[in-house]
Amino acid sequence: IKLEMPAINLDGEVTVLATVPEVVQSLKSCALTWQKLISTVLEEQLKKVPQDDGPLAEIDLWREKNATLSALTEQIKLPEVQKVLEILQEAESECVGDLQIVLSDLKKHHMEAQDNVKFLSTLERHLKNLTSGTGADVVSNTIPSLLDALRMVWILSRHYNKEELMVPLLERIAWAIATRVYKAVDLHTLFQEDRAAAKIKITEAKTTLEQWKKCYFITCIQVEESGSERYWKFDVKRFFEKTDHMVSVCQDLHYIFQVVIEELCNVFIPELVTVTANPKRIHVLQRGVNGVMIPLKELTFDPFSLESAQDWGSVMEEFREDVLVENIKQIFVQNLKDPPLYKNHPPVAGAISWSRSLFCRIKRTIVRFQEVEELLTTERGKEACGFFWYLVKQIYLQVAKKMKEYEDQKYHQWRESTEQMLPLLLKDTVLTVSSVTEEPVTTKKSVCFTVNFSPVIREIILETKYMEQLGLPVPEIARYVALQEEKYLRYTSKLKTMLDRYHKLMETVSEAEAKLLDDYIQELWRILKSGHKRLTWNSLGIGEFIHQCTQAIGKFEVLVHQIHNISEDISSKLQFIESTNLFKFPRSKNGDKLPEAKEFFDYIKCEQAKDVEHMVRNYSAIPPLLIEVEGQVANTNSGKAPKLASYYAYWENRIYQVLTQLIVKNLQVFNAAVLANVPLLQIEAVLSVPEISLQPDASEIEKMTVQCIQDCIEVTKRFIRWMHGTCVECPPQHVKADEVVTFSFYSDVSQSPLIIEQAVLITQNVHRLLASLSKCLNQWKRYDLLWKSDKGTVLDRLAAEKPACVVFDEQLQFYMKVAQEVTQQPLIKDEQFIRLQLSPLAFAVQENAKAWVMSLGKLLNELVREELFRLQDEIQVGVFSL
Repeated sequence: IKLEMPAINLDGEVTVLATVPEVVQSLKSCALTWQKLISTVLEEQLKKVPQDDGPLAEIDLWREKNATLSALTEQIKLPEVQKVLEILQEAESECVGDLQIVLSDLKKHHMEAQDNVKFLSTLERHLKNLTSGTGADVVSNTIPSLLDALRMVWILSRHYNKEELMVPLLERIAWAIATRVYKAVDLHTLFQEDRAAAKIKITEAKTTLEQWKKCYFITCIQVEESGSERYWKFDVKRFFEKTDHMVSVCQDLHYIFQVVIEELCNVFIPELVTVTANPKRIHVLQRGVNGVMIPLKELTFDPFSLESAQDWGSVMEEFREDVLVENIKQIFVQNLKDPPLYKNHPPVAGAISWSRSLFCRIKRTIVRFQEVEELLTTERGKEACGFFWYLVKQIYLQVAKKMKEYEDQKYHQWRESTEQMLPLLLKDTVLTVSSVTEEPVTTKKSVCFTVNFSPVIREIILETKYMEQLGLPVPEIARYVALQEEKYLRYTSKLKTMLDRYHKLMETVSEAEAKLLDDYIQELWRILKSGHKRLTWNSLGIGEFIHQCTQAIGKFEVLVHQIHNISEDISSKLQFIESTNLFKFPRSKNGDKLPEAKEFFDYIKCEQAKDVEHMVRNYSAIPPLLIEVEGQVANTNSGKAPKLASYYAYWENRIYQVLTQLIVKNLQVFNAAVLANVPLLQIEAVLSVPEISLQPDASEIEKMTVQCIQDCIEVTKRFIRWMHGTCVECPPQHVKADEVVTFSFYSDVSQSPLIIEQAVLITQNVHRLLASLSKCLNQWKRYDLLWKSDKGTVLDRLAAEKPACVVFDEQLQFYMKVAQEVTQQPLIKDEQFIRLQLSPLAFAVQENAKAWVMSLGKLLNELVREELFRLQDEIQVGVFSL
């Protein structure tokens, strides 16, 4: 392929030639020819495919492509070609753009071909060994190295790292391996070779095919672990469908030679000829054994072909039928102790069925052999197969005898154990308990009943059914029980449903409710106990027992549900109490204006009072609900039923826990509000000569905080305790004539370590905050000379000194600067939940500075007036003297 050069003279400057129309036209025609030629070549190269199915054809293809594209690329680099392109580009010819696109494609495909040839060349040695190398193990030794090289190509190559290129190459490698094995294991010559050598050859072929698959998946893991983002996630069916089939065929061939060499042929040892009266019959028998191989030698299809898989399966099935008797014997012996059972078959009947199925298989083979009358009636048949038939029949009789003995042993053992065990099992009580105790049942976990129907009975029923199907006689008691199967299933199902309902109900009963309902639980257990003390599976009253239990459980269930509804109502009221917010803060008024400290704490106390009223109303509604429970359980409504004493105590303890949690959570909320950087109240910094202080001062704020905490805890004083063993509130107790004591939850709740800890924590945090705010006032102490200095003394001393005006000017400038400076200071400081207003302090400092300015101005005015009057007197004296 050669580019046609232009016939015109191209000597001269590019810019000059580009202005000559004849030159440009000629070069344009030439460029169009090049474009068409290169496009045609690229199209032809892209259509090319490897010439055969092997992997070396892939390398040859890319070498051919590289050679063709390299030739074109070198011609493009020629000076005259480059000058043509420069002239056309200078002349701004429209054909240049299309030509450049084609040249770009050429460059891209050339680089791809170069890269592929470079990387595929690293595989060539391995692929040649795979295709035509000599030696029995050359393929097995080559496969790991080849896949390792393929992995490096995948990681490093810019083109063979895509599925569309790598998958076809792997398919070609699989084809090469399969072809190599196909040639090695040639069935037309395999059965003519030494059998031991043929067996070795088959083993090597199978190993090669298995190593190909194993090495592939090892390489997949290595690619993934290499850190490359491109994994080998290909359709492996394309690589292994054929080779996996070939492995299966090799396995079958290995089995054939194993049977022929080590089992059938080894029967006819040389010593057999010497001890046999008619040695010719032994040789004939050997030929009969060889006849088993005839169908394999005369195959009319390729067993390694996927299309012939079904045909090969039929041949192997026929071969296995020919050697079935000995195989059945091995299966029987190997599985005697643990026979494989059909689905849903019981152990004994299933084992007998398994033994009989094996017997049927070998019997079928023997019967088929007997049906071929001409094989045994003719002289040739007798001579060829008589001894072989004798050996097979002996094996058959031996195995059949062992199978019969096995069946009889299994049957008699089952019959004997069934007759002994079944009467005892039917005497079992219908229920059993996890822990039997005569002590009163007071908790829901004291009793757990289960249906006491032995799985052995179920197994005996199933065995009985299958034994009768097998035609074996069964004991009368077993037949009777089997006939009652539906009744037993109905009873066990109803018992289980009833007990599930009972256990589910008891799981919902709390410890407090179990004590409350102790009498009812005792009565229910009394009814259930007859199922585990008296009733057996022979009893006639099982149905009536189930009915009584179901009725008793239903009544108890209604009572439990009623109590649960009341409990939920009480719990909702306690939930309301526990979730009450006792620290509601006032909202800021007029924009950013926050409440003063006293206003803030007064607001909290006022809102608390409102909420406590709601809480107390909910608390007061609990005793009537408990009296409802009393009515359900004890048929009284006094609130003092002894039977409910522990139940009252349970709820009183719950109330204590709720109130404790209420106070703890609210104090935690208050503490969080104290620490949060959200101002809730404001205080002022004021000048209280001679000191700067907070207003209200820190001690007052701390007292208000402590009082607020105490108010929160004292909320529990409104919750009156119940009298012992009742849900009736304790009346006020007159200790002295003028002293009345009310028993509330306050005395217990206030001593809770959690509450004390939270109260101390809040006071400490407020104390630290106030200390921090007081500390920030220290910077204002630099102005304290404004009010700590004795203004009269200072001014008198200054007047006595009669300083120059410049001194007054400095003093005035200083105090005016102070007055100006304080107005520029931040006048609000927010720290945690307090906003400190500095405006009053700043105003006081500013006023003191202004007072100094006024006093200095007044003094200066007086001194200046005196000086003026003195000067006036001096002027008058001088005038008079003139």
